Amino acid sequence: MFASSSTSRRRVERPALDQALRQRVTPIIPASARTLPVAPALAPLLPGGSLRRGTTTLVSGPVGSGATSLGVSLLAHASHVGHWCAAVGLEDPGVVAMAELGLDLRRVVFVPRPRAGWAEAAAELLDGVELILLQPPGRVPHAAARRLVARARERRAALVVVTATRDAWPLSPEVAVTVEHSTWQGAGTGEGRLLARRAEILVEGRGATRAERATVWLPSSRGEVTLAGQHR
Repeated sequence: MFASSSTSRRRVERPALDQALRQRVTPIIPASARTLPVAPALAPLLPGGSLRRGTTTLVSGPVGSGATSLGVSLLAHASHVGHWCAAVGLEDPGVVAMAELGLDLRRVVFVPRPRAGWAEAAAELLDGVELILLQPPGRVPHAAARRLVARARERRAALVVVTATRDAWPLSPEVAVTVEHSTWQGAGTGEGRLLARRAEILVEGRGATRAERATVWLPSSRGEVTLAGQHR
């Protein structure tokens, strides 16, 4: 990189570019470059069947509802096909369970306990990864949320935020997924073990004419997060 002094040469004003010429020389960005892929089983949950770069997706649900599993699953396919991801604030990442959900651990940077520096850690990682899963420790200050959203938009990265309640994130996301109710199956009357968690979720997006409800396994008996059915 070379730098030149502003006093060593006279600044030359550039003529305005004709609008028609501007449209001809503006590069066309393919749709695949504007989005990040998700697993085919989860694509029906999202507008366009993918995560759009520069946007925020909010996944909310009480502890134990499966919201974290759903957030991890939204990263899984992107990491599997070679995109760099990060997970910030997951105190017990449970890497074995994450691998079962399809996450490629070789493509994920984990910051499990950032403490008070969680927002700064996420902002710095947005300079180097394409997709971040963020689980804040509590209600997010408006200024911190605004900075992260702006950084994600600037870096053309996708931000997935997982919170216990929807109002813990002070801004309106492009996509909001709420786990409304979930139940475990497979335990019987106390013997045996839990096999699958069935959840009812609500999906809302900017510009959508109506919200969509869906039934999701978080996870299924095979350890995957899959769409069980969809209705309005």
